[in-house]
Amino acid sequence: MLIGIISDVHNNETNLKKVLNYCESNKIAKIICCGDLASDETLDFMADNFKPSVDGEIFYVFGNMDNEQLREFQYVDVYKNINLFRKFGEIEIEDSRVAFVHFPDVAKKLAQTDKYDFVFYGHTHKPWTENVGNCTLLNPGNVAGDYYAPTFAVWNTKDDKFTLVKVHDLV
Repeated sequence: MLIGIISDVHNNETNLKKVLNYCESNKIAKIICCGDLASDETLDFMADNFKPSVDGEIFYVFGNMDNEQLREFQYVDVYKNINLFRKFGEIEIEDSRVAFVHFPDVAKKLAQTDKYDFVFYGHTHKPWTENVGNCTLLNPGNVAGDYYAPTFAVWNTKDDKFTLVKVHDLV
């Protein structure tokens, strides 16, 4: 299964649309978003434009730049096809224990618990990966293109390999 890992969209729907088109054409089954969509309009845009070929889901954790309108969703568990998480998300995908959060310091602490196989995070806008014990800690970069070129990651669960995709290389 292929999983898209994105973060820090900051209302850049042009880049987000490129990411979602890539997901559709490459049969990405699920998306994990590590925060900072920034508005309810972008939340709707992502929900309405993610069209996977199989049972698609989006997992979203709130970030520090999500505006007050989006914060109204903090008491909702599911909105359309999006599973919402407040501080951090915790899911299992094909026998892998996964956590995702916006902040790198929290991500590092989660990885150090030895409870997870993978921990994904955002906030810094810089793609990064490292191993913490037996856990892979990964930041997919940012979709918005702020500070660093826009990127996201694709996780192939069959071999646990990650690919960094440059948004500007997409049509």
